[in-house]
Amino acid sequence: MNALAIAQQVRAGTMTAAAAVEQSLARITTTEPKVNAFTAVLAERALKRAGQIDKHTRRAELSLAGVPFAVKNLFDIAGLPTLAGSKIERDAAPASRDALLVRRMEAAGAILVGALNMDEYAYGFTTENTHYGPTRNPHDPARISGGSSGGSAAAVAAGQVPLTLGSDTNGSIRVPSSLCGVFGLKPTYGRLPRLGSYPFVASLDHLGPFARSVADLAFAYDAMQGPAPDDPACAQRPPEPTRDLLERRADGLRIAVLGGWFREMAMPEALAAVDAVAQALGTTRLVELHDVDRARAAAFLITNAESSTLHLADLKQRAQDFEPLSRDRFLAGALLPAAWVVQAQRVRHAFARQLARAFETVDVLLAPATPCVAPVIGTEWLEINGQRLPSRPSMGLLTQPISCIGLPVVTVPLWGCNPAAPHLPIGVQVIAAPWREDLALRVAAELEAQGLATAPVAALN
Repeated sequence: MNALAIAQQVRAGTMTAAAAVEQSLARITTTEPKVNAFTAVLAERALKRAGQIDKHTRRAELSLAGVPFAVKNLFDIAGLPTLAGSKIERDAAPASRDALLVRRMEAAGAILVGALNMDEYAYGFTTENTHYGPTRNPHDPARISGGSSGGSAAAVAAGQVPLTLGSDTNGSIRVPSSLCGVFGLKPTYGRLPRLGSYPFVASLDHLGPFARSVADLAFAYDAMQGPAPDDPACAQRPPEPTRDLLERRADGLRIAVLGGWFREMAMPEALAAVDAVAQALGTTRLVELHDVDRARAAAFLITNAESSTLHLADLKQRAQDFEPLSRDRFLAGALLPAAWVVQAQRVRHAFARQLARAFETVDVLLAPATPCVAPVIGTEWLEINGQRLPSRPSMGLLTQPISCIGLPVVTVPLWGCNPAAPHLPIGVQVIAAPWREDLALRVAAELEAQGLATAPVAALN
């Protein structure tokens, strides 16, 4: 069941929150050996909270009453160390309280059932975690789930929970949404507070939800909105609800497809997905952006420089406890010349100004979310546009330029775009101007209503 169906029944009293949690826990038990999405299952806590929801005198007012959800293990969960996908953080003191977004979800009636696997310190696009094992794609367990929020996307795709939370710095919501075939929302930078989450890159980190329907995505997003005075990165904007706007769909919106880099660095299945969405929305307009490759390079430099400063002490004292790939990237970041980082920020701001001009004449832009469908676990190289590129970082080829400037994006999943692997999904980014999550969600709702974008539960045969 999707989140809204569960909430409707729990509010009406035709289903108990306890039953919803028990079904979720049973699904986790039967599917986890194949998926490996969870690093902690909180059965006792979840059942206790479900009992409270079932006795709640104002249950009918809870928008997510009884809905099980789980969070990437960089969110604080009271009583657990916040792992952030690492070995080192196992030694940290347990969190004293839940992350703010966890508390907001539970205030809406949702029930936390566990913590989810991820790339170490969120530095990766595949969730091939050497400490906790790889999270496998529920639609083909031989393939990656994407990352760094791989556990978050896989848990929704596998039907373990209808909602999850993850983070996106360079594409870590959009990449796994694309590869696992679920809907994902990366809000505008600063829209949702990050209090109680383990940081990766302070100037690029976003938090957001995954779901199997656009309405579920909007309800979760709306539940988490609002100012947070203790969070300096939060924009302190009042809530701007989106769920009642979905019925407007794409009516009256000016929509265009991003060309150039976003077509050159995509394989045929990614282009087919974008073209199908453009046709469904009735648009032939193309927008060309300049210096997209430089914007991606800027994102890499800023990521390396900022993230490495968080881990310098552990790099000196416990280098052997890092995953080799993330350790080497952190070390490289620590050695970057300051002049390079300054120049990266200049490129970043110039690219943001270019997009601002584009949004003067369009409301929504379309682009592939990943260059291809999910590669097999362990894949080292991809052939894209005649270039042999390293597989793991190349999963972010098309997401990094967008997250670098903090735009809101909904990823919508399509199927059958790769004739050789029709069972594998691939996503399209629906990109809007800052603070216009509502427009991206409306376009996603249009594509869902047409039956083009769907997120079925994986069979896991």
